[in-house]
Amino acid sequence: MRTMKKNILFVSILCLSLSSYAQKLTSYVIQYNQSFNGNTPANQNGVLVYANANETYVSSEKDIKGQLLPPYERVLVERSSGNTLLKIAKLKDGSLILTRDSLALSKQKFNPTNETKTILGYPCKKVETSINSNKIEIWYTDKLGVKGAPSELGQDLGLVLEVIRNGNTRTFATKVEKVKTIPEQLKLKGSEKRYDELSYKDLIWKNRFVQLPIFQKERIRFSDDTKSDSILRFANGTVIVKKVKIPKIKASDNVFVQLVEQSKGDAYDRTGSVFIIPANKAQSFLDGMKNGMSTLPKYENGNGKSYQGVVRTATFEPIVELMRFFTPFGVKQFNYLQLKDKVWQDSVLYRQDVSELAGMLSEQEVYVGAFIGNYDKNGHEVSVELTIHPGFEAGSEGNLKKTMSLFTTTNVMEMGGQEYGSMFDKDKGLTLSFRLDQDAKNVQLRYITTGHGGWGNGDEFVPKENRIFLNDTLLFKYTPWRNDCGSYRLSNPASGNFATGLSSSDLSRSNWCPGTVTPPIYIDLGDLKAGDYKLQVQIPQGAPEGTSFSSWNVSGTLLFD
Repeated sequence: MRTMKKNILFVSILCLSLSSYAQKLTSYVIQYNQSFNGNTPANQNGVLVYANANETYVSSEKDIKGQLLPPYERVLVERSSGNTLLKIAKLKDGSLILTRDSLALSKQKFNPTNETKTILGYPCKKVETSINSNKIEIWYTDKLGVKGAPSELGQDLGLVLEVIRNGNTRTFATKVEKVKTIPEQLKLKGSEKRYDELSYKDLIWKNRFVQLPIFQKERIRFSDDTKSDSILRFANGTVIVKKVKIPKIKASDNVFVQLVEQSKGDAYDRTGSVFIIPANKAQSFLDGMKNGMSTLPKYENGNGKSYQGVVRTATFEPIVELMRFFTPFGVKQFNYLQLKDKVWQDSVLYRQDVSELAGMLSEQEVYVGAFIGNYDKNGHEVSVELTIHPGFEAGSEGNLKKTMSLFTTTNVMEMGGQEYGSMFDKDKGLTLSFRLDQDAKNVQLRYITTGHGGWGNGDEFVPKENRIFLNDTLLFKYTPWRNDCGSYRLSNPASGNFATGLSSSDLSRSNWCPGTVTPPIYIDLGDLKAGDYKLQVQIPQGAPEGTSFSSWNVSGTLLFD
C-alpha cells in the first residue's frame, strides 16, 4: 500500500513538473526584412520565424494572414528530435507535401570570425560560409536560449538576426518579441505526403509554372504504318500534329517551347520544325495536309516550279515556326560508335523563348505540329511541350503583341510532295503582298533563315547575303552564318570524320549546326500606316551541281502593337 502511494506521489510530482516546464517554455517571433544595395522595398512579404527550445518554424507575414497563393513553403526544425529539418509545401491543388532530413543541419559548415556587434540589443557573433560561389555572412546571438534563422541555413548556430549575401543582399531582423504560443496554422496536419528531397523540389518547381505536354516520346519516321489516335500524322509519318488548348497568357509572362530528340535509326542531320497552323482564313495549311498540298495556293517565281502553301494570300496563311531545329548525327542510337575521350550525349534538348508569339496562342485552341525531314523507317523520337512562366513584374498587364503570318518556305510536308524552297534562283526571289487594316506601331519582322543543299559549293556551306525589301526599298541585309558547330561534337556520334582531322558536324554552315536551334532575328520596320504592302526576300542561291541543288528555309511573321 505504501509503495502504491509512493508511485502515485511520484507521478503527481512528474505531471506538475512537466506542466511547469510547458508553462516556462518561452517562444519568440522574429520579423525580418530584406534589402538590396541598401534599398529596402516597401510592402515586401517579410519573413517570420517562430522559435522555442523544442521547435522552429520559418514562415512569412502573408502565410500567417492566409494571403499566399500556392505553391508556397514552410521550414520546420524539430529540436526535440535531434534537429530534424522538415520542409512542408502547399501545392496548387491544395495538397501538402513534405520532406524530412535528420542530417541536413549537421552538414552545414561555417568559419568562425572574431567580429561581434549588437543587433536589436543582443550581442552577436559572426560566421562565414560559401554556397555555390556566393559569400554568406551570418550574425547570430545565443543570449535568448532559442535557435532559428530566416531560412534553413544557420538553424543550428543560435538565433540568426542578420544574413548578408555577396555584400549586397541583406536579410535582417526588425523585431524580436515573446509570444504565448506558436500559431496553430503552422503545425503539421497529418495529411502531408512524404517525398525524398529531390522529388519534393521537383514538385514545387513544376508547380510554379504551367506545363502543356504536346507530344510524349512520339516517333517521327518515314513509314506507311502510322497509327491513328489523337495525334494526326502526315507525309508518311514525318509530320505529327495535335490540337492543343492554350490558357490565358499575360503580357508579362514568358512562354517557352521545348523539344527533346533521340535518333531511333536515322544517322543524319535533318531539318526540324515545331510550328503552329493559323486558322484565321478560309483555307489553312491543315487543309492541304488532309487534302493534298496541290490544293493550297501556289507561288511561282518563273523557274517552272510551283511552291505550295508558302506565302500569305487573301484566303490563306502559312504556318508559323515556333522553333527551327536541326537533329545531330544519330544521337543515342549510334552512341556505340566510340571515339577515345568522347562521351556522347544521351539526347538533345532544344529550348527557345517564344513569348513574342503569345498573341496567337493565348486562350486559343491551336494545331501544333512537329516535323523532321527523314526517309528512315525508324527515324527519331521526340517529346515536345510548351511552358508558361509568370512574369517577374507582378501585376503587369499590358497587351500582347499582334501577329501576322507572312511566309514559310520550310517544306515540312516534303515527304508529302511539298516543293523545296528553291525560289531564290531568280531575282524575284520570294515576293508577297499583305494588308494592314489599321495603323501598326513598333512593327518587327520575325525572320528565320537557313541555307541548305549542295556539297562544298552548295548554299549550306557558302555564306549568302539575305536582302529584304519593303515596297521595293532595301530594308535589311544580313549574311546568316554559324561557325561554332564544333561546340556540339558530343551530340554527333555518327558524324563522318575527314582526313583533315575535322568531323562533318564541325563544319560551319548557313545559320545552323547539327544539334542546335536556329533563333529568329527581329527586323525593325517602325510604325506602318494602314494599307497594302509588298515584301520581297532575295538570296543569291547557288546553281545545281549534278543531282545536288541548293535551297533556303525562310519564315517571316509580323509582330506589332
